Amino acid sequence: MYTIWLDGDACPKGVRRIVFKASERIRARVVMVADRIMPVPQSPLVEMVRVRSQPDEADRYILDELSPGDIVISADIPLAYEAVKSGAVVIDPRGQTHTADNVAARLSTRNLMKDLRDRGVVQGGPPPLGKTDTAAFANALDRILTKKLKDAARGRDTGQNRGDD
Repeated sequence: MYTIWLDGDACPKGVRRIVFKASERIRARVVMVADRIMPVPQSPLVEMVRVRSQPDEADRYILDELSPGDIVISADIPLAYEAVKSGAVVIDPRGQTHTADNVAARLSTRNLMKDLRDRGVVQGGPPPLGKTDTAAFANALDRILTKKLKDAARGRDTGQNRGDD
């Protein structure tokens, strides 16, 4: 069975709620990792892991603990890049699935935009998360979980990282 990893430090409440509901529906383990205690449902399927308040500490914990086929929920593209390399499926809170086919390009774009922001050429970041984004996330998560359930029913290994192939 796989684990759903939540990068809790910047994960919106609406996205967390969707993940917790899905966990109960399909009986999947969820581990939320953050540098502070965050509320999680009282469930044997849900675990809250608090890490030290250091840059990228939650990312390191997730990468050290995940297994191929796990699902990672994060807006952190460097984390997504490393998780995909480790065989995980990664979804961001806007419903974009990071795969072996697209994550390197997204990391390059992220690095370019960070450099431009650092130089003052570009200001600001993405717009706030909206209802359309949350719906796209719910749909992406549902597609991935449905595929994993179908693959498990067929006895196939779900340790792939191609998202919703």
